[in-house]
Amino acid sequence: MSARPADLHVVIALSGGVDSSVAALELVRAGYQVSALFMKNWNEPAEDGRCRWEDDVADALEVCEKLDIPLNTVDLSQAYWDGVFADFLAEYARGRTPNPDVLCNREVKFKAFLEAALGIGGSVVATGHYARLRDGEHGRELLKGLDNNKDQSYFLHLLAQSQLAQAWFPVGELPKPEVRARARAAGLLTHDKKDSTGICFIGEQPFRAFLSRFLPAQRGLIKTLDERTVGEHPGVIYYTLGQREGLGIGGVKGAVEGPWFVVKKDVPNNVLYVTQGHDHPALLSQRLTAEQVHWIAGTPPPLPYRCSAKTRYRQSDQPCTVLSDDNGRVEVAFDQPQRAVTPGQSVVFYQGEVCLGGGIIDQTA
Repeated sequence: MSARPADLHVVIALSGGVDSSVAALELVRAGYQVSALFMKNWNEPAEDGRCRWEDDVADALEVCEKLDIPLNTVDLSQAYWDGVFADFLAEYARGRTPNPDVLCNREVKFKAFLEAALGIGGSVVATGHYARLRDGEHGRELLKGLDNNKDQSYFLHLLAQSQLAQAWFPVGELPKPEVRARARAAGLLTHDKKDSTGICFIGEQPFRAFLSRFLPAQRGLIKTLDERTVGEHPGVIYYTLGQREGLGIGGVKGAVEGPWFVVKKDVPNNVLYVTQGHDHPALLSQRLTAEQVHWIAGTPPPLPYRCSAKTRYRQSDQPCTVLSDDNGRVEVAFDQPQRAVTPGQSVVFYQGEVCLGGGIIDQTA
């Protein structure tokens, strides 16, 4: 984090979790003028009748009292619905598997939230993301967080230069254990709070029950690739490629004992296709096409271009070649076959520690 004048107003996106709490702590200790802004993005109550944000905002308030900074709140639920959740539902209806965290960063945290932060006099927005920024030859560069286990650059790859110019990531240089240690030493109640999981801003939900509230589904057949029926499913949209849990397949005549994996979804006919074998050829792809590709530098690199890519968050960098870019639709060839490359998910490109950008996976081969 570069030096700034003491009167610079930094607005921290305080979620009530440990990462944003320590981000706020570091800003206060560095002498910046800091205020916190808590965003309410989902007002639907959970099964117990409570809204998740109610507990989070209470924790955020305690952190602010400890750090002696003001806390404001802003309701961005409409922006979240229009910019993130509507797309989330549309993608599932198509039989794809979207990643709402990616859109949430572009459309909510660094768009609607940024506007709200500027509206209360902020100059820049800080978050608890594990990522880093630096000035490069072609503008601001997005770098991986130093903690490889927590790096979140994958989820930030759609941010534009204008958004990165007003973003700070105070914990990007820290490992997660150090973040918790600093929170504990400062007496912040969030020091041992569990990391949030599940759908962005919605949290952990019984997934099928949650999705069925918005997308009614019909029961259908589970078939093998040679069209043998081996079971039934409650709705093909609930499954993703490579999934082995929740299939309920057992005792199939002529099949060996072992797990089954989803390899294809026929949404128009409501058929789920499965096979056995974790690395079955039907689960492997060496090429993909992606759409709506965004390059952080503003323009694509000279093609063909050697780099690495991830097709899911926890994946290690995979060497590849970006072969073509036709108005944001790219073709990518991997050096080695990739397992369960899933339409609707993001492919994100890297050159070493620098995140170059990425797009939405459309087709595989």
